[in-house]
Amino acid sequence: MTIIEIIREKVRDQQYEFAIPHFFEEMANDGLIFADIEMAVTNGRIRRRFTRDPRGARYEVVGTATDGRQIAVICRIKETDKLLFITTYALE
Repeated sequence: MTIIEIIREKVRDQQYEFAIPHFFEEMANDGLIFADIEMAVTNGRIRRRFTRDPRGARYEVVGTATDGRQIAVICRIKETDKLLFITTYALE
């Protein structure tokens, strides 16, 4: 299974956590809702991998939000095997 497939499965199975309050602050700053995050992960692709973090690799998933905007979601798979949503932002 590829990393994007694993990320999608964790979203589908609701096996995720959030970097609180940062993730929700960034969602609000760009007028995003969680449905935008789910949709972007479902239809998106991994654009970048950040591998130098001692806590583990982070992934930038880029996809389309419900309103058609391109957004990015930064996430990582934690040692607990849950997906951690770190931040999100609109690309436009």
